[in-house]
Amino acid sequence: MKLRSLILAIIILGALAGTLYWSERHKPADDTAKAADASPSILKLDEASITKVELKIKDAEPIVLAKNNSGAWQITAPKQYSADAANVSSTLSSLSALNSERVIEDKAADLKPYGLNPPNVELDITEKDNKSQKLLLGDDTPAGSGVYAMLAGDPRVFTIASFNKSTIAKSLSEFRDKRLLQVNVDQVSRIELLRKNQTIEFGRTKDTWQILQPKPMRADGLQVSQFMQKLTDAKMDLAGSGNAKESVTAFNSGAPVATVKLTDPSGTQTLQIKKSKNDYYAKSSAVDGVYKVNADLGQAVDKEVDDFRNKKLFDFGFNDPDKIEIHSGAKTAALTKTGNDWLSNGKKMDGDSVQSLLSNLSFITADKFVDSGFENPTIEATVTSDAGKHTEQISLAKTSDGYIAKRDNDTSLYHVQSSSVDAIQKAFDDLKPASK
Repeated sequence: MKLRSLILAIIILGALAGTLYWSERHKPADDTAKAADASPSILKLDEASITKVELKIKDAEPIVLAKNNSGAWQITAPKQYSADAANVSSTLSSLSALNSERVIEDKAADLKPYGLNPPNVELDITEKDNKSQKLLLGDDTPAGSGVYAMLAGDPRVFTIASFNKSTIAKSLSEFRDKRLLQVNVDQVSRIELLRKNQTIEFGRTKDTWQILQPKPMRADGLQVSQFMQKLTDAKMDLAGSGNAKESVTAFNSGAPVATVKLTDPSGTQTLQIKKSKNDYYAKSSAVDGVYKVNADLGQAVDKEVDDFRNKKLFDFGFNDPDKIEIHSGAKTAALTKTGNDWLSNGKKMDGDSVQSLLSNLSFITADKFVDSGFENPTIEATVTSDAGKHTEQISLAKTSDGYIAKRDNDTSLYHVQSSSVDAIQKAFDDLKPASK
């Protein structure tokens, strides 16, 4: 009896398992079909083929975005402005593959309950072949997580996720390119900074910056790059600028801080910066109007030429040198790299001791620039790098408060703290042959 009951229980359990397996195998396909029916796509466009978008938001001026002859997006209405490429791209991306959450009505007889007659938002989208489609957006759904939408010529009413509306229906301010200098950062070849009757000019060859005015000098590439980044990141503060007339008045009566000129292959753009009370205002040749700007921009242009000069004595940096020659008093050393080894007079040297000398030479940095004081140098170091193509030589002369350094073929004089030179001297004294 117990055996029969056990067999019966096994048969029933097997039947239930089979039914559950069958239902699970068929459920995803059914659910997928229902989901596809409930949330069809609204728009399917090739983003690259869109050439024009006209946006009409209730109680606001229409905004027209259009591609120019070079393929860049511009705002053509209500006024001509450069467009923010990232914001335009996000809008086009949302439009090109817009999906609904679900269909509310297949054939809506009355659109007013959905805020679609008239719509709150209209978007006319034109493609290369002049084919156009119109998207209409209405009220938020009662739960607030969606928005009613429809396509002109299609009787269906959909809901779309509310984030789509914020991505698509942007304001004029959001679509505008708010950069005050609209240059190609990677192709800027000249920067001029005019302030307090002094002109500082920077020139770039490939990735290397040099100071050209007030006289040719080595530039700190990092400082110049950060300065250029501040300039190219400078944006108009549309909210903080307030009344346009007040901004113009503040600019006209303000104290000049600096004028900056940036040159790229398209030409030269100019930015004037003035300070009125505690606020900074800027006027650019690239955009109309006067705008309030962040104080850090005003502080960035209020610098002296020494702030941009290269204070490092050696430029070889992380490039492995090929040869080192150093003279200190009566002691001299000449080191040559062969493969992974450093040799001196044909003898293999201890790698750690050579590396210590190299490290101290690489990081020796001036704390300021001086006009005189270089007499009777006591230490001289020459480093050859880049497979013999680059040779640098520095001479160091002792003074009462440190050392004065001079680079070969460089008229600048660098003041160096004694501790930096002492570290080089110690590393020089500690050079030793490799242990056998």
